[in-house]
Amino acid sequence: MSSGSGIDVRYVARLARLDLSEEEAVLYQRQLDRLLEHVESLQRLDVSQVAPTAQVVPLTNVLREDVPVPSLDRAAALAGAPAREGPFIRVPRIIEEQE
Repeated sequence: MSSGSGIDVRYVARLARLDLSEEEAVLYQRQLDRLLEHVESLQRLDVSQVAPTAQVVPLTNVLREDVPVPSLDRAAALAGAPAREGPFIRVPRIIEEQE
């Protein structure tokens, strides 16, 4: 089953090692034909007056300025820790030992 598009869905399915039913092949062929017709219609548009763009929505930097501020002192930071070991926060081991 091939179409006017020149792309045979069954052939492509065989290359991809896909087993399509007859109904699926017909459905996918119709969908592919419609998609390619749409692409062809887009290719016929005159875009000579449209400036090339890489981004259609302007990008803006949303980051705040990096301003140094005093950090928490060690005692305040360790006060909220669920477990401590000396001057450090103790965390559960996430990597198991190799045997």
